[in-house]
Amino acid sequence: MAKPKYRRILLKISGEALAGEAKRGLDFHVIGAVCDVVKKCVAEGVQIGIVVGGGNFWRGLKDGGDNMERVRADHMGMLATVINALAIADCLEQRDVPVRVQTAIKMSKIAEPYVRNRAIRHLEKGRVVIFGCGTGNPFFSTDTGAVLRAVEIGADAILLAKNVDGVYSADPVKDHTAVKYDKITYDEVLAKHLAVMDSTATTLSMDNHMPLVIFALKEPENIYRVVMGEEIGTLVKEEK
Repeated sequence: MAKPKYRRILLKISGEALAGEAKRGLDFHVIGAVCDVVKKCVAEGVQIGIVVGGGNFWRGLKDGGDNMERVRADHMGMLATVINALAIADCLEQRDVPVRVQTAIKMSKIAEPYVRNRAIRHLEKGRVVIFGCGTGNPFFSTDTGAVLRAVEIGADAILLAKNVDGVYSADPVKDHTAVKYDKITYDEVLAKHLAVMDSTATTLSMDNHMPLVIFALKEPENIYRVVMGEEIGTLVKEEK
């Protein structure tokens, strides 16, 4: 019987992906399907941390623009990630999956404060841990927050679930000649300015030797496939 390839993962989910076709807000059919697969992975003994973006409600730099001071706009984005984290937590609990939400900004009425050792202990006990508020600092993306948490908890890999099914040589929506990579190095991602994660997150991953798998969340079962070692999407690591 096949065994999981990864013992502990950090699953990064974009907020936009949780909105489904509506593009804004929450699509509970999408969230439910994701939680079904997370439950399936937990049943295989995989320890799962989750970082979710907030773009389905608010993106600090994009939505704040010139109308708001950047730090405050980013704080609003952090709060948006907590809305998503609580929604995922509720869906997991409905499926009898033990879960804890930890936030980088203290909000003790609704979540635990992020404490690394406590998060690892939760994971060891089979609980899914959802990390809200990114890094807790403005000017940093939730992608950077995902890499930071992955490194801190000793994850074997980051699974980046997006609206696109991998890394391409150009934007596949705008350029139909764009080529999809099955494997690529972090050096190549940075040199070619490919839109995988922002440069801070990419560099942090590279410096900490953290493998990254990018795939489409449109088929939530992809999460399980990656966990079990199936080669889908794009694998980013130090060497091919």
